[in-house]
Amino acid sequence: MTEYQMIDSRDTVYRDGTIKLHNEEGFEGMRRAGKLAASILDELTTMVEPGVTTAALDDKVREMTLDGGAVPATMGYRGYAHSCCISINHVICHGIPSEKALKEGDIVNIDVTPLLDGWHGDTSRMYFVGEPSIKAKRLVDVTYECLMLGIEAAQPGANLGDIGAAIEAHARQYRYGIVREFCGHGLGRLFHDAPEVIHAARAGTGPVLKPGMFFTIEPMINLGKPHAKLLNDGWTAVTRDKSLSAQFEHSIGITETGNEIFTASEKGLHQPPYR
Repeated sequence: MTEYQMIDSRDTVYRDGTIKLHNEEGFEGMRRAGKLAASILDELTTMVEPGVTTAALDDKVREMTLDGGAVPATMGYRGYAHSCCISINHVICHGIPSEKALKEGDIVNIDVTPLLDGWHGDTSRMYFVGEPSIKAKRLVDVTYECLMLGIEAAQPGANLGDIGAAIEAHARQYRYGIVREFCGHGLGRLFHDAPEVIHAARAGTGPVLKPGMFFTIEPMINLGKPHAKLLNDGWTAVTRDKSLSAQFEHSIGITETGNEIFTASEKGLHQPPYR
């Protein structure tokens, strides 16, 4: 049976398998963290272009995070040494920034999580480097649609599985692969917490969504088969068939009447092309 835990922002929280239910103070904390996260991704829209290194983008993320009064939650997390994850083309997630330069036609996911006043604003967005192929653009468009359909399904009284069912149904129309090795997650004052948000699921299954729940929805959709492989660095996940992969991520909170997206762009820069 699913256990829920009402918490106050002053309570000490642990990753104990319970689903945390937050009050208005928690919503305010997540709004601030989410706003900063979205503004960082907004700023990067002018930087992602051929010749730019992923290390330079990581430096910019760190600078903006610190300037915003936060710290990058990824730095030092399980030994990770960077301020964000940058995943190019067939990299599904957790790509490590380096001196590798972006090339014309690349598609890139940038995933940031500023930790601001104890709250995590976790979000990612896709970027085009120059002009992508028609297949790449359609993959990115459909992945964004999957995210928004998942968010639409995240209503109070619904089941967690309704989110994955909506995502899976849409992606399967295009014969895309839905990655199962990675999922969304609860968050708030913890970076990763219950529940796990599976992106391919059966409607009507899983915990009931209740007001005060915070979690990410972050579908990873492959142009080819759904299977992932972890590289020897222990972080980078790639498609086994080397097909392109795309991902978008938002942090949301369940409200009495629906949900609130904490990491939405105030500038309307929701999906590429950002021009």
